[in-house]
Amino acid sequence: MDVDYRLAFEFAPIGLVLSRNRTMMDCNRHVCEMFGASREVLVGQSFEILYPSADEYERLGAHMEPILNAKGHYADNRIMKRANGEVFWCHVSGRALNREAPHESGIWSFEDLSSQRTVKAELTGREREVAAKLLEGLTSKEIGKALEISHRTVEIYRARLMRKYNASTAADLVHKLVAGA
Repeated sequence: MDVDYRLAFEFAPIGLVLSRNRTMMDCNRHVCEMFGASREVLVGQSFEILYPSADEYERLGAHMEPILNAKGHYADNRIMKRANGEVFWCHVSGRALNREAPHESGIWSFEDLSSQRTVKAELTGREREVAAKLLEGLTSKEIGKALEISHRTVEIYRARLMRKYNASTAADLVHKLVAGA
């Protein structure tokens, strides 16, 4: 049986990207549809164009590097940006092909979570990061350690999120973030 790997890549039911040094070297149709951009626009570009801000791109890259180095793979849920500027929740999973130089080359999958979780409030980059960590079930201290900020700073961001989502408790906030309410 002859297997056409290019066809499998192209028509995979999730978005796939092959990368080198955080630049998209190839992507499938699903990625183009998800981000609202053609392959010609995406290939050769930095992943930065898929992030709501350059700061988030830099911080997340720095956060992922030691994890990729240690484990060879990484996954999380985060807010990404479509070509039209719309932000949406996305599950991102990737594997470094060289653990010693994790950003050198990799394969990444992207799954649009917007049908299950919508972004309702205008959030800052740091609020998006804190929201994502809250959805992972982390405490303020754990979030602070992961984001390299104090737990008191995390609590300030959580309070802002609670105001923006009109949540009365932390559990209510998580519920509203999941529901996109």
